[in-house]
Amino acid sequence: MNTTERKQTIVCAFDQRSPRVSAFDIHEQVYVTLHLQEHEVVMIQTDGPRRHVYITFRDLQMMQAILPATQVQEDFRHENGEISKVRIETVGLGMRGVRVASLTPPSRSGRQDLENGAGCIW
Repeated sequence: MNTTERKQTIVCAFDQRSPRVSAFDIHEQVYVTLHLQEHEVVMIQTDGPRRHVYITFRDLQMMQAILPATQVQEDFRHENGEISKVRIETVGLGMRGVRVASLTPPSRSGRQDLENGAGCIW
């Protein structure tokens, strides 16, 4: 379970069917498409299997200035000429995993237990 929260971060989610992208190509894309300078970015992190690139900004205002300037989806041109769609959005606004503990053993069907709030502390 992830205990940290990404703040001031956007994610560039590449199409799962697209070819792999090199670190050099990612840095070029950040400079050319998002028009970011080195001093504006704290970190760039890649998640190869999920084809995500996380970009953390120095301040929230810079991140908020970038989002309206970009489209929700950008095109990325690979070295072989293939074009992939890249979705750009803020991180942390999606679904979040929650650990549930201390549930009573199911006496009926699990659905009925959950509907009745068995063992849940709010």
